[in-house]
Amino acid sequence: MKYRGIQRFFRHIISTPWSVGNHFSKTAMHNIEMAIKQSEKTHMGEIRFVVEANLHPLEIMAGKTPRKRALELFSQLGIWDTEHNTGVLLYLLLADRDIEIVADRGIHQHVGNAGWGVICKEIEKQFRHGAFEAGTLFGINQITQRLQQHFSSDGCVGKNELPDKPLVL
Repeated sequence: MKYRGIQRFFRHIISTPWSVGNHFSKTAMHNIEMAIKQSEKTHMGEIRFVVEANLHPLEIMAGKTPRKRALELFSQLGIWDTEHNTGVLLYLLLADRDIEIVADRGIHQHVGNAGWGVICKEIEKQFRHGAFEAGTLFGINQITQRLQQHFSSDGCVGKNELPDKPLVL
């Protein structure tokens, strides 16, 4: 399986929160925050970008997948608790170079696992070429399009329920 083995264990050991800066400059993080802020002016959804450098060694040995961690964060960060059930988590586990999208039931019923999977594959493709900022901005744009299609704001800007600033763990 993709998420087992000694190689994965060591990738997580050497990946630290400081290594996030090797892939995302301060300017890149600012651009991502601004993209989320602009996006949320066009629909009734909420987007949260979280990048985590690594998992704890015990979590690796237990075989925790990026998907399971994304689901935990979706809950812990209250992304599921938006007014219109349209919260979307864009989660990157840097040590695995794995992107996960977890969406609340309001938007997920329209897009589904297959729809989110297509977006994730394209983001991961860009990451493989070292385009972390571009890949993330692409993902935000794709999520924005889905939210606009199904939960357009019709010109009314709702309250900002979740932070727009990327979270680095």
